[in-house]
This record gives sequence, structure tokens and C-alpha cells, in this order.
Amino acid sequence: MPSLGTLKAFLDCLEEGVMFLDTGRRVLDINSAAARMVGRDAATIIDGLCPTLFAGTACAQDCELRGRCSLVPRTGEDNKVQDIVLKGSDGRDIPLRMWAMLLPPNRTGIYCAIILRDRSRELELEAELRDRWRLGGLIGRSPAMQDLYQRILRAAASGANVLITGESGVGKELVARALHDNSARSEGPYVAVHCAALPENLLESELFGHTKGAFSGASTARIGRFEAANGGTMLLDEIGEISPATQIKLLRVIQEREIVRVGENHSRKVDVRIVAATHRDLATMVERGEFREDLFYRLRVLPLHVPALREHREDIPLLASKILSDLAERYRRTELRLSPDAMLALESCDWPGNVRQLFNALECAAVQSVGAIIQPQHLLDETAARGRAASAQNAATDFPARGLRQVTRYYRTPQTAEEEWALIIKVLEEAGGNKAKAARLLGMSRTTLWKRLNRNSPR
Repeated sequence: MPSLGTLKAFLDCLEEGVMFLDTGRRVLDINSAAARMVGRDAATIIDGLCPTLFAGTACAQDCELRGRCSLVPRTGEDNKVQDIVLKGSDGRDIPLRMWAMLLPPNRTGIYCAIILRDRSRELELEAELRDRWRLGGLIGRSPAMQDLYQRILRAAASGANVLITGESGVGKELVARALHDNSARSEGPYVAVHCAALPENLLESELFGHTKGAFSGASTARIGRFEAANGGTMLLDEIGEISPATQIKLLRVIQEREIVRVGENHSRKVDVRIVAATHRDLATMVERGEFREDLFYRLRVLPLHVPALREHREDIPLLASKILSDLAERYRRTELRLSPDAMLALESCDWPGNVRQLFNALECAAVQSVGAIIQPQHLLDETAARGRAASAQNAATDFPARGLRQVTRYYRTPQTAEEEWALIIKVLEEAGGNKAKAARLLGMSRTTLWKRLNRNSPR
């Protein structure tokens, strides 16, 4: 049985901070790492109240509201995780992750242990990964998305017109914005027009502007979107919806680089790069006589196709993580995470509405869930049903490490203990050493990953 001095020395060697509380949330003891993280001397912390130490944070507010440590999990609950930010003595923000461990009754009066982890380096690594796996608002580490990023950057270096195609909800607007932001026109204006949202008689005025009295209600002169975008980029979203008459006028703008306001008879020069986007098959529309062939080829100098979400399912965990992070900030919630079964449900769906549908499904789940972890029952019925079917199929396999079901979509399924170990190490390296992120990618809990890492490496 180790002495108290030995245990104290052991706790002081840990990188994670540990605080011991009684039932009244009074700090009974604290290790060196925890004192360093909160920027206080241990002697000034002991006998003080934990909520006072973290005053102003969501954790402290919840604790005061409940009258007990809100992080201590109830029977059958998963560990509750709370992210907070403290202000260091040098004014620097210190991001911390906290969770609690309920201890068995003892003579010391210790009720629970609060574990603290400094997330500074973790957030730096995540930022580096996000920069590597994203372009503007686009996110993806799959080969399909990385190829798209390269084509966007090559197109951005040119001043030629671009036609962006892809299904509804894939993020064509984000591609257009990335083109502008990475181009020589990035300091100029970026103007977007949704062609399907305006009737024909208003679309012409919206694009080219009008003079005073040009039509009923035109009490003042107004510049159009082309003039507003002068020196920058113009996105014509849903270009396949414009009428033949507007197609002719748009063709003249592209050819002559000048516009004529409604009600005027003289032209005005404009310097605009045109980016068009559509979910329709313009080539087929040209064959049917619904879209001008000359306009089609003028717009399609540089074609960019955005893949559907079902074509790069391996990006769903990364997309879901970013969406949940944004939703947690919007709804002022603690960190939102998906359980392995909920993640499997998302990966099993075809997502005909693509990323937009994924966002809506996660927003619904975020509203339905109470804790930090989203379970399959919080998802929409059709999504949860796909997850149950996938789980049943997965449970029918003989592979012992079923927790690795997510990564086997893009790695060869491990068949031996050696291959399983190699796969875990590979994913852990790709996660930058972040065990929580690696566990999510592997589709297992952090506890399961910890147990497997603590086994002896296969010989």
C-alpha cells in the first residue's frame, strides 16, 4: 500500500490536473498541474469553493444552480465533459477541459475528483488540421475534396469564367466564395444573385440596374449587381433558371464586358469575373433548346463539379464535428458529440440533400438532446433507422474489433491483432496524438481506446 506521500508525488507528476472535492464542493487537495492551469498557488485554492475558483464559467453557473457538482455523472450516465476558458496571469486565455470521477466513500471526506486538461496544444493541432483539410467554408479530407481544392486554387489563379455544377446542398456557393477569396480580385466586391428567386421582370433590373422612371415604381435610379461587382466577382446562382431573353442580354455582357441599365440607351463598362452555378444539366438543356449553346460555352470556360456527400462519406465525421461545434456556440451549449452508433447512422445515410440536409439533421439532434452526447434516438426517424440497420449488419460480423467499423470504410479491414494495433496507431497519428479525436474516428469510446492502447503491443 503506497504512502500518502508517494501518492502525492505521483499526482504531482501527472500532466493532467486533479482536484479533490467534498460533497459541499470544497477543495480538499490539488496537484501541481491543476494549480498551474488555474494560475494560483495550491495553498490559496485548498479549502476554497470550486465554483468560486471557476467563477463566470458555464460550469460554475450550472454548479451553483444545482447546488452540487454538475459534472459528477449519475448512475448509468456517460462522463460529462465541460470546456471552459480561464484568463491566465499574463492575460492569455487558457482553454481547459474538465470532467469528474465519483469516488467510493472514504474516511478522508473526498467525494469526487475533478480532472483538468490543458487544451492549448490540442486546439493548435486541430487548427492546423482544419487548415489542411479545408478551403474557406469547405471541409473535407477525402481524395475527392482534396482534388476539388486543387482545382479551385488553379481556377482562382485565372480570370476566366467558371461554371460550378453539383446537386443541391453540396456547397456550390462556398466554392464560389473560395474562388473569389483566393483570386487576384479578393480585395474587390463579391456579389451573389440567386437567379431562381427573382421573376424575369425584376431579374433584369437587379442585374443591370435602371434609371428613374424606367418602369412603374422606379422612383430613383439604381445601379445593378454587375456595376456593384465591378472589380470583383459575380456569382450567378441557379443560372439554369433564367429566361431566353435574359440569356441573350447576359451573353452580351460576357462578350462586350458592358451593361445597359433598364431605361437607358447607352452602355457602361464593367470589369467583373463571372462565376455561374447550377444543379441542372445545362448540356442536356442545350440539346433540348432550353439554354443557349453559345452562352453555355462562354460560362463553362473552367468547369468545377462538386461531389455529392454520398461520394465522400469519409468526410462525414469531420463535417459533423464542425457543424456540432458551430451549433454548440449558437445555442450556448457545452461541447456536442456523437455517440459511435449515432455516427454510424449518419455514415449509413445517402443524404440526397447533401451537406445542407446533414446540417439540418444535426441541428434537430442538438435541440432534442439533453446532454453533450447525441444518441441515435435524437436523430430524425429515417436517419436513426438507417443506423439501426447498419448496427445489426455490423453485429452479425465475426470481426472482434467492431469498434473499428468507421475507419474500415477507407482502410483495409484488420483481420488480426497485429493489423488492429497498426490501424489504431495510424489513426492516432493522423489525429495528432489526440486520443479523443482518434476514438471518434475509430468509432469507439475513449475508455475502449485507452484499454487497447494499454495492452502490450502485439509481438
